[in-house]
Amino acid sequence: MSDLKTKFDDAVNYIQTAEGDFKPSNEMKLEFYALYKQATAGDVSGKRPGMMDFVGRAKYDAWEKYKGTSSDEAMQQYIDKLESLK
Repeated sequence: MSDLKTKFDDAVNYIQTAEGDFKPSNEMKLEFYALYKQATAGDVSGKRPGMMDFVGRAKYDAWEKYKGTSSDEAMQQYIDKLESLK
């Protein structure tokens, strides 16, 4: 496993299990979600959710912003974003 993948997995684990001082805003959660999806699944696909699916639509839009970003680049951005908050 590459060093970047290991750091990414550690960052994901930290965010998923973080307690105490780490309280990201909904906007920040969306950004982490989008970077995670781009790093693990690639570009967003499928139809954009309808107007009444507020959460699905927000997730789709956040992920779409990273369209064309490589998996490694998305992983690095995820790690960098978390480091800047610590």
